[in-house]
Amino acid sequence: MTDAAQPPAPPSTSSSAAQPPAPPPAASATAVPGAPLPAGAGRDAPAAQGEAPERAPSDPAGPRSEAPERTASASGTTGGGGLLVVGDVVTDVVALHSAPVAAGTDTAADIALRPGGSGANTACWAAHLGADTRLLTRLGYDSSEWHTAELVRAGVRPYAQVDPAHPTAVVIAMVDATGERSMLTNRGAGGRISPADWDDAFLDGVALLHLSGYTFFTEPGLALARLAMERATAAGIAISVDPASTGPLREFGVERFLDESAPARLIIPNRDEALVLTGVPEPERAAELLSERYGTAVVKLGSKGALSASGGRIVATAEGVPVHALDTTGAGDAFAAGYLTARLNGDGEAAALRAGCQAGAECVALVGGRPRYGLEVHRLYPIHAD
Repeated sequence: MTDAAQPPAPPSTSSSAAQPPAPPPAASATAVPGAPLPAGAGRDAPAAQGEAPERAPSDPAGPRSEAPERTASASGTTGGGGLLVVGDVVTDVVALHSAPVAAGTDTAADIALRPGGSGANTACWAAHLGADTRLLTRLGYDSSEWHTAELVRAGVRPYAQVDPAHPTAVVIAMVDATGERSMLTNRGAGGRISPADWDDAFLDGVALLHLSGYTFFTEPGLALARLAMERATAAGIAISVDPASTGPLREFGVERFLDESAPARLIIPNRDEALVLTGVPEPERAAELLSERYGTAVVKLGSKGALSASGGRIVATAEGVPVHALDTTGAGDAFAAGYLTARLNGDGEAAALRAGCQAGAECVALVGGRPRYGLEVHRLYPIHAD
């Protein structure tokens, strides 16, 4: 993706950790059992929070934000129901326009600023739905405090580095009268997340690692994805992946993405992504083919619902939830959160699909890609760009 013009960078090129406010009460991010995941999946849940050791001064990653201490479970075996999402945080500029965008002149629109990003949206919806959720991400110098506070407010435990030389990623989403969107993107700091942002302690208490496909689409992010999947596999933690977007997917290379994401046992594409990944014209057949490679494939069908395949055959379907779509931004992320949270709760495949469709329907009824918690539709958030 093409970077937009950026403010002058500070002299330093080293990163410093975000300093999030105190975590929300435990009730806002309740841990859930990992019954449907493979036996032995997950790391032991922490008994207390502790500060992770700081990096040496020469390490560009700088000091760590808080990470859980490692502890043994009462049974002496691994376990836990937490969700770790690796993905992007984005400042979404959402423009709702009823008339087509006119080239070379003005087009009237309602404009709102929202916290977003595929990975962050998924994490926030999962926390909203009751999952014990963490997010590994990279923030920019311009808006890190705001984004960190929004994540914590949503019930997410953020593991975030602040990049002093680049702003947080920005997406300008132009949403038409049908709720469909077109996006202009600057990856910013999010495109520079790397293995330097990783700590093995992030897997403590985790039963599922979920990777946003955007992480794969830069070389530093790809290296991080490889590392995270390697460590999760070694720990017996299940892995899922969302392909993210057809444009970057094609640019990255379909076969390359399939190869790089091979450690995942669950893939959650939308219809278009599933067709791109398989080269077939029907989403049902695409799901079957992807499930032969990953084990399970869940294909999002927008307003038509979703379907799931396992071991080469369709095993469950769900109808879409009728809703007036105001803004489709984040709908797929909300679906993934609903599905994953239901599976972590021990729900069956059909029930998990329905939970995903319900979360997606709730999302499209809002402006922006996050759950609403007292937000006014047209409220603009302050951004510090000094």
